[in-house]
Amino acid sequence: MAVFRERPYVQFNFLVDLGTGTTDGADAGFQEISNVGMEVTVAEYRNGNEKENSVRKITGLNKATDVTMKRGVIGSLTLYSWLNQLRNGEANALRTVTIQLQNEDHTAVVQTWKLLRARIIKHVSGPFNAKGTDVAIEELTIAYERLEME
Repeated sequence: MAVFRERPYVQFNFLVDLGTGTTDGADAGFQEISNVGMEVTVAEYRNGNEKENSVRKITGLNKATDVTMKRGVIGSLTLYSWLNQLRNGEANALRTVTIQLQNEDHTAVVQTWKLLRARIIKHVSGPFNAKGTDVAIEELTIAYERLEME
């Protein structure tokens, strides 16, 4: 449940559940999550005999944005296994991915985002550079059908 306060929460204390029921351990640890959101489209309409010279906005479809998640390569194949289920057409491959923002001392979840009927649509590893000192990163793009916030 969302916890209101005057001062905004910091962004770096969050938990991720990839639909497996766990937010613990390296498999659920991500460095960055971006583009959690949705939009409601509108259709513009105007009758030719309208008195006012402007269009009406008619509420259209709900669209969820694709979410990008990044984490260090940890030698786990769980994301690949999920992606493999999806590309093989398994009926139970769609999941509910949950992102929970915590307060500063990690004692409470202050807001939750649920990505319903989520699926991986892109998985990228690298880049790899023999002269670099950066951590090897894997990037995951998730598409989902509906966003719910608590």
